[in-house]
Amino acid sequence: MMSEQATNGQDQGGPAALPLHVLAQYVKDLSFENPNAPQSLMAGQPQPQVNISVDVQARLAADDIYEVVLELRAEAKQAETTTFIVELSYGGLFQLPGVPEEHHAPLLMIEGARMLFPFARAIVAEATRDGGYPPLMVNPIDFVDLFRRRAAAAQAQQATGQQPPF
Repeated sequence: MMSEQATNGQDQGGPAALPLHVLAQYVKDLSFENPNAPQSLMAGQPQPQVNISVDVQARLAADDIYEVVLELRAEAKQAETTTFIVELSYGGLFQLPGVPEEHHAPLLMIEGARMLFPFARAIVAEATRDGGYPPLMVNPIDFVDLFRRRAAAAQAQQATGQQPPF
């Protein structure tokens, strides 16, 4: 019989457990538009060009509980005609027990978003498949780079006297 101490990877020299507890995950908002169906689904249509945008938001939801929302938006066009638009806001509630406050933003915006991403990706793939198209498989996202760019933008806003988000 293994003791609790023996099953904790940190005590065995393995990777430390992430100090981020997932309390809930949920679809906050989902929209799929198929404005030119059925014409856009007819055989012989050109492959649409798909543009994907990603955003991550985090906010304090309750005492020591944070909401992270991963927003994905994909718009497909054939020439100038919109083929489909899918928008998803996928949220999670996280708790950071014992984590100093200066580490909250990176943990939530990077690791929280990373935890939500596979579920959001699957929802987008199912929505496009259900809309009559091949499943849209969103490529992995570099949330570290996204966080760094957001931090740089916040510093620029702070330099101009504006209040940065989170």
